[in-house]
Parts: sequence; structure tokens; C-alpha cells
Amino acid sequence: MKITSLIITLTFAAAFFYGEGILAQNDRPNIIIMMSDDQGYGDIGAHGNPYLKTPNIEKIGKLGLEMSHFVASPNCSASRASLMTGRYPYRTGVTAVTQVDHFMNSSEITLAEILSSNGYQTGIFGKWHLGDHFPMRPTDQGFQEALVHKGGGIGQAAGPAGNTYFNPVLEHNNVSKKYQGYCDDIFTDATINFINENKTQPFFAFLSTNLPHFPLQVPEFRAEPYRQIGLHEDNALTYGMIDNIDENVGRVLKTLKKLKLDKNTIVIFLSDNGPRHRRTKNDAYPGRWVANLRGTKTSVYDCGIRVPFYVSWPNKIKKGQTSKTMGAIIDVMPTLLDACQIETPKEIQLDGTSLLPLWENKVTTLDDRIFFTQMHYGPTPFKYMHFAARSQKYKLVSPHNFPHGIVHQPTDFQLKNVLENLELYDLENDPSERINIADKHPDIVETMLEAYENWFDTTTEEREAKGIQRICIGTNAQPNVILSRFDWGGPRVISRFDYGGAHVIEDNKLGHWRVTTEKGNYTISYDLPEITKDGMAHFKYNDIHLKQPVKAGQKKITFEKIALPKSSGNLHAYLKIERLAEGPLFVNITKLN
Repeated sequence: MKITSLIITLTFAAAFFYGEGILAQNDRPNIIIMMSDDQGYGDIGAHGNPYLKTPNIEKIGKLGLEMSHFVASPNCSASRASLMTGRYPYRTGVTAVTQVDHFMNSSEITLAEILSSNGYQTGIFGKWHLGDHFPMRPTDQGFQEALVHKGGGIGQAAGPAGNTYFNPVLEHNNVSKKYQGYCDDIFTDATINFINENKTQPFFAFLSTNLPHFPLQVPEFRAEPYRQIGLHEDNALTYGMIDNIDENVGRVLKTLKKLKLDKNTIVIFLSDNGPRHRRTKNDAYPGRWVANLRGTKTSVYDCGIRVPFYVSWPNKIKKGQTSKTMGAIIDVMPTLLDACQIETPKEIQLDGTSLLPLWENKVTTLDDRIFFTQMHYGPTPFKYMHFAARSQKYKLVSPHNFPHGIVHQPTDFQLKNVLENLELYDLENDPSERINIADKHPDIVETMLEAYENWFDTTTEEREAKGIQRICIGTNAQPNVILSRFDWGGPRVISRFDYGGAHVIEDNKLGHWRVTTEKGNYTISYDLPEITKDGMAHFKYNDIHLKQPVKAGQKKITFEKIALPKSSGNLHAYLKIERLAEGPLFVNITKLN
């Protein structure tokens, strides 16, 4: 009888504590992050845009808070790495947006991983842009549900040829599938389905639209009203895409209200960087409203890094607030973990800070700090080249007209010139960054420069210690790997840019892939570019060198049952038609049972 009584008591006690745990878990807020792609601070109706209306995006701020001075990195992958990790992108391995430059190291612990391990259902819908191969995919980094496109955008070299924003081929949990409809609507439908399926438990939904990123493709009825008022065609298409984003934001908000989840859901809307309305001084289309900010996407002036940011959480954040305190992309993860009362794993060195006290009106401002950003092409960061150090009031800038051309280590002469021409701006009195006050405040320049130097040294040293993340081939998680030109690296990939110029010389025609392989037999096939003469296809990996003839007009070639070792190295796949080698469009590698 005593044993039976004890069992019953323990059973009820376990049920009680388990129930308390579930209750506490269900009290945690749901999280929805909606991130647009290349939508600038000026691409919001309330920010003075004379053409756009964005009522649903702005509604998030009316229900909660707008941070009007929120900053991110000047390009896609860097901001996304920081959003997911709370860390500067250089720490995570990310330097730029293509080839190996966007690979986030798999050792990074993401927001999705932490939330998933604490009882959250996690889903991403849209753009990932931190690696398409194991172990870098969203499903490898904490997302249980993933509907994404490959690479940095639909239609780029990572995805299937001919893919467009209409009826695109997408990756659903790592399986390619063709969908019907417009991409932004497809991603939003999937997000809403995810919310409905997980309405009884805490969830994290990341609606990461690829709009309004190039190519400018949108249903005609979205763009036509902007054409009718005389806007440049690029602006009409861009604003039509933002109109589509705004409508889908409204659909998500209505879903939350319908399901009575709106009170305890943190909803964030932001962009990853500024607008691509020009790349250089001579590349612009007229009429794009940029709220009088200087620069463009890829620029470290504020038009490149200051982005829209709205957050609502009716249970905690009072309605209709605006904060001019600087917030940063590295703050999102620590803030959300704070809101969910989840401790940050001890092994993570966060760079961001929690904004929650500011959101909840427990403080009116945060301690002043400096946010650092730097952007140029290639996997190797070069100190002093195209960086910004931004505090609440001051901003130190190392300008460059064509950061994509910074691909070689600058000479001492060039670096001296850069350091002699640093710019300093008083953002409170000169938000357009027009009046350079560096000569008047050399002490501020030196202080911020030293802070930048310390930041650069620590972040790049951490990245160098880890090395560039390799693509894993032959794993159970991804037995079939498709390598694309989007993910290759090497000197010819870098050399396609004209250093100091303002243009790409030509598309890169050859690179190699940094891989690690599992021992086994493989079928390896190439999808070939247009071949006008007979030649030879080559495959090289470590000590293996295979050759096979190709004929003019041939579209595909296959190497059957190739034994690969358990190893790491650079995988070379190329064609010798002329003396100068050229790479395939895709390399399909399948491990045989």
C-alpha cells in the first residue's frame, strides 16, 4: 500500500510540475519577424515618401514602437547573419553576399536553435542567404520548417535556370518543388499556415521576403498606379513590390487577431539594408525617395544602413511610441531572448544588447555605444577599407565609391590616403551627412578610429581561427549536392572586379568549391554552358584527376562511380575548350548506396 501510495503521489507531483512547465512555456510570447530585402528607410509612407502608402507596416508601430534610428549592415547576408546570431557578421564568417563570402559558419548558435531547444516551433519562409548546403541550411541551423529560395535571390546562379518571381521553384525542407503564384504571396501563405498549425504552442516565424530586391518583377496591377503618376519604370516596379509587401504584412496581422494571438506575439518589421537606387555616382534612376539620406545599398552612409524598424507586443509595449535611440541588427537576438526569459548559452559572445528595457519604457535611452560596419567584396576583410563607426551622435566614415572593387590588399600609399581622408559627421544636426567635421574634431576621430581598429582585430581574428565553412558532400543529411557558380571561390572569381573602378569586367567563368567529403562512390555530372567546339571535361580533387571528352553542343557529362576519400580540399570541375579553362553551370554529386 505504501508503494502504491508513493507511486500515485509521484505521478500527481510529476503531472503538476509538468503542467506548470507547459503553462510557463505557453506564457512565452510568439515571435514573428518580417524582413524585407533592400527596402530603404525612405520606402515608408510615414517617412515622407510622396508616392508610397504603407499602412500595414506602419500599423505595427502604431500598435507598439518605431525605432527611427535603427541600423543594419549595408548588404543582405551580413545583416541576416547578425539577426540570427546577435553577433557581428565578420565573427560568423560572413563578409559579402556571393561565392564563399556569405557562408555562415555552422558552429554559430542561432536564434532559431535556441528557441527550438526551448520549446518553440520555428519556421522560415523566403530568403536565407547564409548557405544552401549542409551544414549551413536553415534546417541545419534551428528551423524545423523551411520554405526558401536558393542563393541571394530568385533567378540567381544558385537556383534553376529561368526561375522567376512567378511560379518559382523553391526549397521546401530541402526538397525542390515548383509553386504556383507570386513569390511574396507564396511565402506569406506558408507563414500563415505555419501560424495556424502552431497556434497552441509558442512559435517563431521568420517571413523573409525577397522583395523589393532585383530583378524588379511584380504583378502589373501593382506597378501600374505608379506608372500613371509618371514615375520612372524602376521606381514603379519597386513601389509595386513594396505595396505587395505591405498587403501581406496586413494579412499576417489579421491572422494573429483572428486567432487571438495578437496580444502575446512580438511582431517585428525591418529591412536588411538600404535601397539599391544606385551603385555609384553615375548609376541612378530618378525619383526614388530616400528621406534625404546619403548613399545607397552597399554604402556605409546612412542610406545604406539605416532601415525601417517597427515592433509591437501589446502585452508589454505601449502603443504609438517612437524612439530615436540607436538600435542595431545585432540587438534583435539578445532582445528576443530577454523577452522570452531564455538565458543566452554561455559559449556565445554576443555583440548586441537587449532593447527590451527601452521597449517597455523602463529606460528612456541606452548607454551610448558604437556600432561598426564594413563592406567590400571578397572573403578577406582589409582594415580601414569602407567602414563606418556610428554612435548616437557621431559617425566616422571611410568612404569608397565602388566597394565591390576592393578585392586586393591596398598598398601603404592607398591606406595612408584613406586615413587622411576619413569623414566625421554630427548625425543629430546633419542626418544627411553633408558637412564633414573631421578637421574640427580630431580627438573624436582618433577615439572612434581606435575603437574601430580594436573591433576589426577581434572580429577578423575570430573568423580566421575558424576558417571558411566548407560544403559537406556525401552526408546522410544531404546525399545529393548541387554545386553552383554562386558558391565557388578562387582567384579568378575575385579578379573579375576592376579594383578602384566601377564595373564588373565580365562574369566569372571559373572557380572551385571548398568541400569536405565522406568516403564512398559517387556519380558526378556537369550541366554545361554553351560549347561551340570539342574539348575535354576535367574533375580534380586532391590526388584524383579525371578527364572525359565533350562535343560541341553537348549539354551534360557524367563521371560514373567515382571513389572519393574521406577528406577536405578544393573541388575543381572545369572544361578545356580553349587553353583557358571554364567552369560548368552546375555540378551534381550523388553518393551511391
